[in-house]
Amino acid sequence: MIRKARIQDVKAIHSLLMHREEHDGLVLPRSFSQLYSHLRDFFVAVDDDGAVIGCCALNIIWENLAEIRSLVVVSKHRGKRLGRKLVEACLSEAVTLGIFKVYTLTEQTGFFAHLEFVQEEMDALNQKVFADCLNCPRFPDHCNEVAMVMVL
Repeated sequence: MIRKARIQDVKAIHSLLMHREEHDGLVLPRSFSQLYSHLRDFFVAVDDDGAVIGCCALNIIWENLAEIRSLVVVSKHRGKRLGRKLVEACLSEAVTLGIFKVYTLTEQTGFFAHLEFVQEEMDALNQKVFADCLNCPRFPDHCNEVAMVMVL
């Protein structure tokens, strides 16, 4: 099941984002402070027992732009379309909020292309987009991320 994150999910989300083996080091870790401040951005996937097995966030950048980020699904639950469902929940919320351009910075271009995101030059995105890049250990010389955009 996919649902909005709740306060009791913060520790599970933090664990997902901090354990590199669950996301192959492809997402930025987030502090507890960041997660509590941005909890309303997150959707979670939960199993039948209510355990959080995936997460994804929709981060509003500006009046016409939002970012899909922090997408992680526990490895043993991959292949069940949970990543797709998490992204679709974020896209639905973007439309509800009146935001019709969504981007992601990713190395998983095939996954997002399958969802109909298209590659775009990094320079085409607002520079505010790259605020998190400054905190990334791979910035600037070892970043392999690609900007992908969907216009809803």
